[in-house]
This record gives sequence, structure tokens and C-alpha cells, in this order.
Amino acid sequence: MENVILEVGMKAPDFVLMGSDNKEHRLSDYLGKKVILYFYPKDNTPGCSKEAEAFRDNFEHFSKENAVILGVSRDTLTAHAKFIAKYDLPFVLLSDKEEVVCKLYDVLKEKTMCGRTGIGIERSTFVIDEQGMLTKIYRKVKVAGHVDTVKCELA
Repeated sequence: MENVILEVGMKAPDFVLMGSDNKEHRLSDYLGKKVILYFYPKDNTPGCSKEAEAFRDNFEHFSKENAVILGVSRDTLTAHAKFIAKYDLPFVLLSDKEEVVCKLYDVLKEKTMCGRTGIGIERSTFVIDEQGMLTKIYRKVKVAGHVDTVKCELA
């Protein structure tokens, strides 16, 4: 299966992943709502914690805009549960241990950390409209100010 390059205006690729609420989440189940689908490298790391807190602090705003927030990483459901408890996150985190959805959305990139190279999740956010279409794609996201940018996109 070759990688499709995702672009604004395309239908968002559907998927099913287990969520931190121990339920299966299928993207197509959210038709009729906007979806903020954000990919992040790892639970309980400084940047990922700040990003999750920013989404948490703006959760009410997104809810009023008929939007749900779904966070995706390769962490386990157990790690997600601890992360949610520590930061009081009001939204579902999805576990993509098999990297199926990460590959579907092309967020796995080569990264170098402490002199070692490996494959990791490039912080990315996809805004999906009520019909399941991609309306905005943010790649190489910088945490500072990102959630405010996404909020403006929905306004």
C-alpha cells in the first residue's frame, strides 16, 4: 500500500483505535462533528504535556464549536491513563502502538535525539470537518501558540 499524500479538501482516512476510555474509536463515528486529530510523540514529556494542557484549557471552546479532540501517540492505554490523570485531560487519547494510523497520516519521521537516530512521531494536527474532510493540516507543530492557531481555524 503506497502512501497517499494528504491534502486539505481530501477525505480524512478512516481508522479504528482503542481509546483511553477502553472503547474503540472510529473516525467515521464522529461525522457531524469537527475533529481535532493531533499526533504527539510521547505521554508525560515536557512538550507533549504543554500541548495537552493547552488543548485541555481550551476544551470548552472546542466543544462549543462542535469539535472533539482526539490525541494520538504510540503509548499504551496504561500510559495514557496516567497522563490523563496527571493533567486532568477531558478528552480521549488513542493508542497507535502498531503505528497504523501514524503511517496513514504520514507523521512518522526520522528524528535525532542525544546523537541517536530513530523514527518518531512528528507533532502534527489535522482539522476535520463535519463531513469528514480535511480542512487544515499542521505539520512540524511548535507547541507555543499552536492551540490558539487551531482555535482561530474553527472560528
